[in-house]
Amino acid sequence: MRIGVDLGGTKIEAIALGDDGEILDRRRKPTPTGDYQAILNVIGDLVVGLEADFGEKGTVGIATPGSMSPETGLMRNSNTLVMNGRPFVRDIAKILARDIHTENDANCLALSEAVDGAAGDAASVFGVILGTGVGGGLVLDRKLITGHNRVAGEWGHTPLPLNEAERRLPPRQCFCGHLDCIETFLCGGAFSAEHRTRTGEDLSATLVAEAAAAGDAAAQVTLEIYVDRLARALAVVMNIVDPDVIVFGGGVSKISQLYDLLPPLLERYIFSDVMTTRVLPAKHGDSSGVRGAAWLWD
Repeated sequence: MRIGVDLGGTKIEAIALGDDGEILDRRRKPTPTGDYQAILNVIGDLVVGLEADFGEKGTVGIATPGSMSPETGLMRNSNTLVMNGRPFVRDIAKILARDIHTENDANCLALSEAVDGAAGDAASVFGVILGTGVGGGLVLDRKLITGHNRVAGEWGHTPLPLNEAERRLPPRQCFCGHLDCIETFLCGGAFSAEHRTRTGEDLSATLVAEAAAAGDAAAQVTLEIYVDRLARALAVVMNIVDPDVIVFGGGVSKISQLYDLLPPLLERYIFSDVMTTRVLPAKHGDSSGVRGAAWLWD
């Protein structure tokens, strides 16, 4: 039995997978966001509860925001700020009395979709999370690529290639300390803020997209601005990695117009005369991260 845990900003989800990838059970609890020890306790309770119900111990993989430093063994770059600087892997391994595999949540999304998801037939997959934050993960031949410094796929914290109008704007400060990160333009909050700045309407990204689909001209412009930024950001990844498939997860990924509007713009921006990379939503949806965590032991 494989157990996967997804440590999210609002909820912690755990699943038990059979050897064939079938979900045997799942359960979730709210994330005690500001309390590190409480986060550890919730994860421990979820894992122990699953094992008690099935009467066996499983391997445990955990999808986390941020990643573990290969130098210090401490968590870093997490937008769940209470995790940063903590020996999370050591602490949760002690609670559960076993070795634990952990990876960034976007890495887990990419792995899940490459193993048995939307990109299950692809040799190279770039997984993207568009939600509260922006993350990415790279899988080649079903093997997760984490990189020498364990930052492979972290495209959300590189600068957006700015157009002429954006160069005239004040720089955007990211929580990571850098300016004009892709995340500051493409997270769900940035989508909403763009529309609010342009129109005065305070709508979520999903509601803006629904208004655009219903013919609202201002919402259509906001959506077009967002997708153009997304295409410029992904063109950088494509010019370096050139994946077979780009697969999207996170709340913003549920906006259906992305999958029609994005490919022609990618064709415009990449350094190629063709653009046949498939752009797909995650097959496993919100469960991709937690499934990928369970597959870390495969």
